[in-house]
Amino acid sequence: MADILDKLATEVDKIDDSAPKVQKGTKTEEKSASPMENLLSGVEIRFPEINDVVEGTVIEVGSNAIYLDIAPFGTGIVLGREIKDGMGGGKLKEGDKVAATIIDLENEDGYIELSVREASYEKAWEDIESKRDTQEKISTKVLNANKGGLLIEVNGISGFLPVSQLSGKNYPRVDDGDKNKILTLLKKLIGQELEVRILDADRDTEKLIVSEKAAQSEKDREIISNLKTGDVVEGEISGVVDFGAFVKFFPKDKEELSEEDKLEGLVHISELAWQLIENPRDIVKVGDKVQAKIIGIDNDKISLSMRALQKDPWSVIEEKYKTGDIVKGTVNRINPFGAFVYLDKDIHGLAHISEMSEAFPGKSIDEIIKVGEEYDWKILSIEPKEHRMGLTLAEKRAKKAEKEENVKK
Repeated sequence: MADILDKLATEVDKIDDSAPKVQKGTKTEEKSASPMENLLSGVEIRFPEINDVVEGTVIEVGSNAIYLDIAPFGTGIVLGREIKDGMGGGKLKEGDKVAATIIDLENEDGYIELSVREASYEKAWEDIESKRDTQEKISTKVLNANKGGLLIEVNGISGFLPVSQLSGKNYPRVDDGDKNKILTLLKKLIGQELEVRILDADRDTEKLIVSEKAAQSEKDREIISNLKTGDVVEGEISGVVDFGAFVKFFPKDKEELSEEDKLEGLVHISELAWQLIENPRDIVKVGDKVQAKIIGIDNDKISLSMRALQKDPWSVIEEKYKTGDIVKGTVNRINPFGAFVYLDKDIHGLAHISEMSEAFPGKSIDEIIKVGEEYDWKILSIEPKEHRMGLTLAEKRAKKAEKEENVKK
């Protein structure tokens, strides 16, 4: 407190020295005021209190302390852990203006003890809330990772980036969804700077959620705007999942773009090839170079088709197969409503359960045919546009099976 009063006395002395001198007995003398009156007139002097936020100028930076000029109240000191600037401004230097919180009006050395960290915390949240409201893109560093996402920091405030909010570039595509494998991939992002947008910020609960996908989607949409349905792209399989495969590709001439500009589209399982597919991994694998046709664009989502670039085998099916033909086919899959049968690698038909029940009354379909076995089939119908073919076991096969059953009896 003595330091503050000394500082005020010095300020008064300055005013006293600079005050104009007037002759006694003049009218001017009657109107003049004392230096203290000049200092106090129209000015409310309020002594600072603990927890007040004041602004100071850095006058000296030491190894363990920073000294601030807190005019007109004296010199402040910021010690150790209280130095950290939550706004991420880096190291403070002489001449910098900085907000600080008073934590002791006079310590044992006579200084006003301050905390830059506390004042910065409030300022940091104000900045975060502003960026949340304006949806400004910001850069954040990945500090750590867990199975749910990434731990990040904005303005010294800890936050979280969920896996679901990662961009296509950084999203961990794991075939079997193994969380340990996902964590391994996420850990590779530790130390990296990511561009994000703030999704949720709550100062009271210290909740901070950010999204890389939200920041990336705007950029992607700008690039995607140059694409159109029907375009053919060349790319690489970046991930394979149960419902299809992801392809990363350059939207145009590679020489004009960097790896960061690659887009990603999905080839649904039904668009990988013309044949029936149970597991996309039987058709493609990560790293495969492929061509695909854009069949849909919805905001930043791109739907691709590989089979659209292949000749539709059903377009010439009637040159190879006709209704009434007896053909050989292998049972690929049995469902409650019948059996899917492949006549060749591209053409399949359905032997409906009703046909089986009529030929073999009282028997289940599993008793009549087996998956992986080849049988003779009669083609009942062909619908090229719908990619449908109706089949039934050939009559000679049915009679043979019936005869074998009678022998058993």
